[in-house]
Amino acid sequence: MSKRWAFAAVFALAGSSAMAQEWVLNAGFADFSREISDDSALVGFEYHHRPFHEGARSSAAWAASGTVHTTGDIFVGIGLVGSYQLDKSWFLEASVMPGMFVENADINDLGSNFEIRSLLALGYELNSGNALSLALTHKSNANTASINPGVNSLLLRWHLRY
Repeated sequence: MSKRWAFAAVFALAGSSAMAQEWVLNAGFADFSREISDDSALVGFEYHHRPFHEGARSSAAWAASGTVHTTGDIFVGIGLVGSYQLDKSWFLEASVMPGMFVENADINDLGSNFEIRSLLALGYELNSGNALSLALTHKSNANTASINPGVNSLLLRWHLRY
């Protein structure tokens, strides 16, 4: 799969804002597990659709994400996101998004183009209804390829809620 396909997927997902429940913009740092890899800063977005489940404190929704590293590596994924309200302002968020990772240089090879991004975040809702969160992510091919070094990221995220 080419990088052009990955960019096209990111822009197609970004164009669907009319149905958005929440946009999440993020920036952070990625630490690749292989010693020869080139760790990098990254920026990205997430789109969280209207929840298909809403409980007293929890919700679940479909979501999509896209990430671009300063090294030129790209990830695009689609999956599920769940949140749990701890109190009036604080919340936990978790997501699992299978997707496609395209490395710009062989040193950042994660073993295959198929990678699964998992995320765990702690967030705080502002008076405006928007929120800030701090997240840890991990991308891995879940041993579906002969190598599986993975990459971990720390992200600062801005949630724009509609």
